[in-house]
Amino acid sequence: MKTTTFLALVLMVASVAQADNWGQFRGPNFNGSTAEKNLPSKWSQTENVAWVADLPGASAATPIVWGDHVFVSTTDAKAKSLKSMCLDRKTGKILWSHEISKGLNRDSRSNYSAPTPATDGKHVVFFFGNGELITYDFAGKKLWGRNIQKDYGGFHFGWTFSTSPVLFDGRLYLQVLQRDVPVRQDESDGKKHDSFLLAMDPATGKELFRHVRPSKAKAESREAFTTPTPVSLNGRKELLVVGGDAISGHDLDSGKELWRWGTWNPSRIGHWRLVPSPVVGQDVVLVCAPKRDPIYAIKTGGSGQLGDKAIAWTSKETRDLTSDVPTPAFADGDFFILSDVRKSLSRVDPKSGKAKWTMRTPGTFKYEASPLVADGKVYIVNFVGDVIVVNTADGKIISENWMDKPADDPVRSSVIASQGQLFIRVNQKLFCIGKK
Repeated sequence: MKTTTFLALVLMVASVAQADNWGQFRGPNFNGSTAEKNLPSKWSQTENVAWVADLPGASAATPIVWGDHVFVSTTDAKAKSLKSMCLDRKTGKILWSHEISKGLNRDSRSNYSAPTPATDGKHVVFFFGNGELITYDFAGKKLWGRNIQKDYGGFHFGWTFSTSPVLFDGRLYLQVLQRDVPVRQDESDGKKHDSFLLAMDPATGKELFRHVRPSKAKAESREAFTTPTPVSLNGRKELLVVGGDAISGHDLDSGKELWRWGTWNPSRIGHWRLVPSPVVGQDVVLVCAPKRDPIYAIKTGGSGQLGDKAIAWTSKETRDLTSDVPTPAFADGDFFILSDVRKSLSRVDPKSGKAKWTMRTPGTFKYEASPLVADGKVYIVNFVGDVIVVNTADGKIISENWMDKPADDPVRSSVIASQGQLFIRVNQKLFCIGKK
């Protein structure tokens, strides 16, 4: 075999070995990171672009990628409807598209298409904030569908509800952490509604368990727009759920609560709705208090009701370490915390909570999409579609890439990486960045 042919084969094998599917919210490791290498560092709307696909409307959902399939949840602004879509990863061609239901939102700040889809390589699950839950095979054939509001009662949220479905260990998980009374009187059905964790069979939609999750929180603090996070802690697999003034770990088979911590809101402030999901690294779980309040690192391995001794560290003394909306990432042994309210990005030691570096996010627009960390780079995107690439080693900006123009709908979809490419969703376009 010629040397050049052998080297080409080695490079091809290495490339395949590095390729990761990005099957659901926060990626293959549930922490905003991937092992992908040789990802683009600089591009434009025309340079280093494999393809661009037009989308019918805005959405905060990130695309997901499995092999040569890209799945997208979206609104259709013209038809005023919700859609599930599948695109060819190699070309951007639409393979199939299904209208789910009519209606876009219940408030002006978001829409029903905010949840990210999930796939395990066989099933692809779409969830929408109006309660519609639909599963297809990769060819676009509908396997089953349910409406969570019709099955378990109407949602009780001040804003448009969002949480992403999670596929893990052969089960489909969905959480609903809500108020126990209606926010609007016209939405009352005369019932008291619980917060709950739901597990289903991904092939049929059959309920496997529904675990009611109690809360001592008041008013809006009962609401969470977080997504449950599967983890393996000290050899025990569990599902982390945060919201309602607490974080809890749950058994994957039954939903039974294994442990709970929640000493951060003793006065029961009533406006502590939660958006960032939990993230684990180096034996601690990060929990982000809302608004401009601190981040808490909770020790893993506990059981039952945990007190203040479970706190490894907090960011009470560090002004920049806070997050109201973005979920932090964990990669290369450290946390990467993007603060939308403090306009900063920090690399943080998980043992001490000390920042190794902090940089100011450029421009005047907010960054609410969660960060992607891969290949020695952090990718963040702001409301107008500016994608900033930051060096993980020193926090220096590598490039700034303008992908959209200001619009009524802010860009909130995170950048994702798969198969050596970046996927960037702005309001009505999906860019595939990298080699064709």
